[in-house]
Amino acid sequence: MDDIVRQALLKWPDVPDCRGWLHLTRRGAWRVPTGIIHHAGLSAFIGRNYGADETGRWFFQNGPQKVFVSLEYTPYVLRLRSDGSLETHTGLPVDALQAGWLDDDGSLLLDSEHGIGLLDDRDLAAMAEGLEGNPDSAEPLHLRWRDTRVSIGRLKRAEVSARFGFLAEPT
Repeated sequence: MDDIVRQALLKWPDVPDCRGWLHLTRRGAWRVPTGIIHHAGLSAFIGRNYGADETGRWFFQNGPQKVFVSLEYTPYVLRLRSDGSLETHTGLPVDALQAGWLDDDGSLLLDSEHGIGLLDDRDLAAMAEGLEGNPDSAEPLHLRWRDTRVSIGRLKRAEVSARFGFLAEPT
């Protein structure tokens, strides 16, 4: 969290929360009612001050105000970088993958040290090059990424938020 945000929390501790204004898209873009936020500095500020509370609601700490985020899918969106590494939509490097899942729509979810993240669909074809097994069969699947072999399970999209402990639509 930015120091300026910490200072604002101390100065104004009782600012009401905001809901229904900020959304995270499936491709890791921040969206407000007027559209996608394209300003790199503002996106980075939101990303640095993004976190979750104990109930699984994700929010952006905007000074003294919590701005709860409506998630189009998962709390993180993962992107494949040109060197083959992964990073979150907030710019955090992914150093390890524990497991992965294909959902019933063919989306790839990966569990890293940051938690569950949806792989950006624009990176799916490149990441699928490391897939071992046939996604259309019941046989086990694995993903080779860097020097690791990650087990890939299957799950239904409707089960994702409960399984990984987050609320897609905070109330």
